[in-house]
Amino acid sequence: MDSDGTQDARGTHADPVPRPAGPPDVPAAPPRPSGTPGVPPLPAQAPRPASTVAAWLDAARPDTRPGIWRHGYRPPERSPERLAPVTLAGMLVPLALAALVWSLWQRGVTSYQMAPLRAFTPDDWWWAGTVVSPKVFPGEPVPSPGAEALVVYEGLSFAVLAVAVAVLGSWRAIVRHYVARRPQPARALVAALLALFVLSLVFPDAFPLVGWSPVPVVDPLLSLTVLITDGYDLMASSFFTNTLYTVVTLLVLWPFARLGAWLPYARELLAPRRGGTVPGAGEAERPRSQWPDLRDAGLGEAADRLTAEVAAGRMNDVDCARVAHAFAAARRGGTPAAFRDTVLRQAGAAWTHPSGARDLPRRTARHDLLTAQVRIGSWVAADRAPEAYRGAGAALGPDALGTSLLAVGPSGSGKTRTLVEPVTEALALQALTGRCAVVAVSAAGSPLGADDAFDVIVRIGDPSSVHDLDPYAESDDPDEAAALLAEALAGDLDTAGTRSAATGLAQLLGPFRAVHGRFPTLPELRELLEGDETALTRLREALAASGDDVMRRELDARARQTGTPGDTGRTLADRLALLDRPVFAGFFGGGGPGRPFSLRAIAHHPLRVRIDLPERGHEEAGRLITRLVLAQFHAVVGEGRRAHFAGLVLDDATGTVTAESVRRIQRLRSQNAGVLLALRTVADVPEALHGPLYGAVGCRMAFAGVTTWDGNRFAQTWGTEWVETTEVAKHTVFADQPMTRALHALRKLVTGKAVTTDAVTVRQVERERWSASELAHAVPAGHAVLSLTTVSGEHAPPLLVDLRG
Repeated sequence: MDSDGTQDARGTHADPVPRPAGPPDVPAAPPRPSGTPGVPPLPAQAPRPASTVAAWLDAARPDTRPGIWRHGYRPPERSPERLAPVTLAGMLVPLALAALVWSLWQRGVTSYQMAPLRAFTPDDWWWAGTVVSPKVFPGEPVPSPGAEALVVYEGLSFAVLAVAVAVLGSWRAIVRHYVARRPQPARALVAALLALFVLSLVFPDAFPLVGWSPVPVVDPLLSLTVLITDGYDLMASSFFTNTLYTVVTLLVLWPFARLGAWLPYARELLAPRRGGTVPGAGEAERPRSQWPDLRDAGLGEAADRLTAEVAAGRMNDVDCARVAHAFAAARRGGTPAAFRDTVLRQAGAAWTHPSGARDLPRRTARHDLLTAQVRIGSWVAADRAPEAYRGAGAALGPDALGTSLLAVGPSGSGKTRTLVEPVTEALALQALTGRCAVVAVSAAGSPLGADDAFDVIVRIGDPSSVHDLDPYAESDDPDEAAALLAEALAGDLDTAGTRSAATGLAQLLGPFRAVHGRFPTLPELRELLEGDETALTRLREALAASGDDVMRRELDARARQTGTPGDTGRTLADRLALLDRPVFAGFFGGGGPGRPFSLRAIAHHPLRVRIDLPERGHEEAGRLITRLVLAQFHAVVGEGRRAHFAGLVLDDATGTVTAESVRRIQRLRSQNAGVLLALRTVADVPEALHGPLYGAVGCRMAFAGVTTWDGNRFAQTWGTEWVETTEVAKHTVFADQPMTRALHALRKLVTGKAVTTDAVTVRQVERERWSASELAHAVPAGHAVLSLTTVSGEHAPPLLVDLRG
């Protein structure tokens, strides 16, 4: 638990971690805080305030929509809504009409109001004198059922009238506005007052200060009981009447209890007395700098130790995020005791990255390692932007990068400075916390980040490079190695050419490995692809001597295809010649001084890798190398389950996107990996792959200065939306009366304008979110249009981002 297998001696376990690319005598970074997260650290000699990291930990990070910088984010306060006068009138007018109708009903102004009741009751109920109930005694039959039916009929009529007023009026909107939106306890108190008022209408005798008659609610129920039981026995039972009154009271209180949220508020008040906690109250009572998650898990000693380290300024944001990640892993693995022992021994220095670094030497962007976000700018408060995004910070994290990101912008638009470098820096920081592995491929002459920020640096074509790139990614399978090389050498050809290239390479790699126990170097492979008779004969004789007939048949099949019209060997040899140059003599397993590095290591360790492409004059070779790295990345991230995120950053993806790579990019989100592709123009991608590429990535970014052709692809991908448009048309007024015509003529003479009237038309139309013309001409310099999709499926619409904010 102390090192998680990352501090063991080199070569003692299955997947050894390469040592840092820097000189071995460079001391590890001292355990000191790195300043405010997201702000470049102070010089080493400057004193650091002890509360900086604690304040960073305790800052609010509310859950919000994708792409919003959560550190210190404050959701926009909604302005109080005002009820329109028509809403109040909609409540008062039906109420006044209902009062008038009920007054006329009780006075019996029309004889037709009793027609429905007489139609459904016996005629003998309505002979003269039965509508007045005489004095009765329990056990006697009902002497006047018509009188009881009339009471029930009045109750039903009142109920129908009340429901009609509630439906026609705006009671729901008014109650929600004045009661439901209030905070507790005002909400519960207002609902209780309304409940008491309604109860005073139903039971006025229980309220001495009121003097009105009861509304027909209880009496109709009693009369209905008399009609059903055909007697007054239940009426004489105090138990029945009290039960009825209780049920009526509860039915009256039930809607007001829901309106005032009485039960949740009661639970909130009683929870502290019972010793429980309300969900979310623990975080509010105990700040994050005191490690409440550890305390809730029973690790109070470890929490106290970490709290002291944070307060003393001996932990930075990387240390806090790394310990939090280790605690999450320990909780999943069921090893909290080992976690506690490690924290008590090493405190903030526990689980340090294998390189020994606890921070980057320099930061150029703002980072929040608790949410794994890097801020790249701010969302512009435009009309089309949702309220939550207006003025908020724009940020990227593994949740969005896990769906891969495509950035298109011309040279000088700021892709590298404002996007590629901050994302690379963020992934490198997250690698120090054990949550990420990053591979950054730099364009020629523009390395991404300082050398001290990476564990492995492969400088292709530089004799001083400490590491070399394994072209086969430590593969033992000839078919897999052939597929990787075929994607790099012939991936930009058609699909059939790529498959035949993989088959041809496998027919050579398999026999060669069977004889020599290794794959051939690039010069040896080139000779075999060119059909060199000496090399093929020597390999064939070695296979015959070993008795491997299967591999000998593979080699004979390859030899028969050499020189035929459909042979891909010559094409592969020509492409391979770009890497078989004197400048690359010691690379790609050629026996140079650099230690071989396999990209397969990122699947097992949180490494920080940078691959520098060769300098100018080898552009096509750089594209082959980039395609090889992309193919190897796709192959290694799909092997088994991996706890940490794997990210590949391509500063220049020109000539890299192939049909096979597009298919594999779609599967990265389920493999906890993602790719950032930066292009100068979409024309650098084959036209047949434009649509599949935009559909494969979940995040798309168009920088200022894109052409209308590139903008058209973004516009098609982002689609359309329904918007409300208002059109105002002015129509000339033609008068029929002589006096009116004279007045219009006089007005025109004075103002110089004809008398017109406005015709306003409001309609819903379907409009492009961003048109090609807007993307090409309306995006200001230093801005970009960005749309995001997270791994969980949340979306952020394409919005304008100020990359300078």
